[in-house]
Amino acid sequence: MTQLSRRHLLKTLTITGALCPVCSSLFAAGASAETAAPHAGAHWSYEGETGPEHWGELSPEFKVCELGMEQTPIDIKKGIGSQLSGIEPSFRPMPLKILNNGHTIQVNCTPGSHSVIDGQSFELLQFHFHHPSEHTLAGRHFELELHFVHKSAAGQLAVIGVFIRPGAENPALVPVWAAMPQETAAETDTGQIISLDSLLPAGRGFFRYQGSLTTPPCSEGVLWSIFRDPIEASSTQIKKFADLFPMNARPVQGLHRRFLLETL
Repeated sequence: MTQLSRRHLLKTLTITGALCPVCSSLFAAGASAETAAPHAGAHWSYEGETGPEHWGELSPEFKVCELGMEQTPIDIKKGIGSQLSGIEPSFRPMPLKILNNGHTIQVNCTPGSHSVIDGQSFELLQFHFHHPSEHTLAGRHFELELHFVHKSAAGQLAVIGVFIRPGAENPALVPVWAAMPQETAAETDTGQIISLDSLLPAGRGFFRYQGSLTTPPCSEGVLWSIFRDPIEASSTQIKKFADLFPMNARPVQGLHRRFLLETL
């Protein structure tokens, strides 16, 4: 594939949501779902009759979970080597506003932090965690996966994913884990200021594809970028989250006719 055709492909992937009225409505639905209050909408879970294989049956709003052809997560294998514009996160220190929404631990971000993805600015809305990782790398799960959820001024959602493996204690997680609500609870402003620097890998190689939210309503048209290199958290930190959420990862979905791009 020539560099020109790769650029054309990437441009098509990036602007698909902006050109599609259906996708635009899905972006709005996705944004509200990602920041909703605990237990908003139909009840869903990660197991049993309300688990991932049944999400599409639980509500008409969740039908995309069952019928969508651009669903997330996926198994990341060898991508198409491409000259992709880099990911440029610009995360400022921010107040620690944390909640347990019954499905994960989520930190809501105050305005001012953003990422430039493929030359477009996306505001950082929130970040949250999954155990084990939702994406797999050549069939292998990591212990945790971190999702930075962003939204552009035009309403497009973009998520940056970071794998987390056992290693040294992660200083950015220390205040988050200390404030982690053990039961479902609305947002709490802890009064602390946190820095997100150690939640990003030093290496900035990544994979990119067009996908969806990984939780109901599974809205499609989400631009995904997954860093190739993981960050570290201590075994104690990983265990504390795993004890609270033994399983909050959606199974991998089919790639179908999508392109998985990878930085050269």
